[in-house]
Amino acid sequence: MKKRIDILLFKSLEFKNVVGQKVKVVEIPVLVEDNTYKFLIQVRLQTYVTSLYNEKSLKKSYSFKDYLKKVMKWPDYEQLFKVGELKNNA
Repeated sequence: MKKRIDILLFKSLEFKNVVGQKVKVVEIPVLVEDNTYKFLIQVRLQTYVTSLYNEKSLKKSYSFKDYLKKVMKWPDYEQLFKVGELKNNA
């Protein structure tokens, strides 16, 4: 019996905002085409990057995963990132 291992890959995105500061967005999940969350993640990423582009902040790096934790329903977030309870206090 083979055990299926799900590996979630992440990418990052770097761009200059409206005032020319470099901004980096990290922890962007890479999803396969038939994933039910693919469209949702694309829309959320576009919204997030647009808001960061217009922001004049001192922060240079942002976590897309943390942003998703705030804006997604928890069951969807758990399903996307396969958040589970750790066994044996690991």
